[in-house]
Amino acid sequence: MLTVLLYIVVILLAVAVVVLTFASTQPNAFSVKRSAEIKAPADTVFALINDFRQWPKWSPWEKLDPHLKRTLSGTEAGRGSVYEWEGDKKVGAGRMEILDSVPPSRVDIRLSFLKPFKAENRTVFTITPVGGASQVLWEMTGTNNLMFKIMGMFMSMDKMVGGDFEKGLAAMKAEAERGLLTES
Repeated sequence: MLTVLLYIVVILLAVAVVVLTFASTQPNAFSVKRSAEIKAPADTVFALINDFRQWPKWSPWEKLDPHLKRTLSGTEAGRGSVYEWEGDKKVGAGRMEILDSVPPSRVDIRLSFLKPFKAENRTVFTITPVGGASQVLWEMTGTNNLMFKIMGMFMSMDKMVGGDFEKGLAAMKAEAERGLLTES
């Protein structure tokens, strides 16, 4: 019996060593990018991103928890604007702060996750006029600690977050283009 238990422990340790060794070879950083063309002027799109009070109109995470608690502080929009949230296990808890805002082309955000895990990421929205439309690039970058490297062996950050970016850009497009229709 003791031999079987020892054999199982040795196998589990060997598997753990293999997993940790392989995980340590994974990239130290990640980047998730998605883009969309929105048939609206850059300043219209910029206003939806640069003002956290506008995020409930398009953010893919806003409707996941009907009891989501939001706290806005700092400036009303742009640099210094802060959005904190606390919700159920689907949305967790965290904080966003606009670090830089260049109208109407760029918004740079520090994204701090507190629950269900701690992480510090950077999110940048870049808006480029293209004819009468705007090309919006949504990019999130961060570092992969050992836990994220192990998780990344089974599911990439791109697969975990990329679909949400696509939903958010589609909702942003609908909101920006709808706004133009009502102004006409």
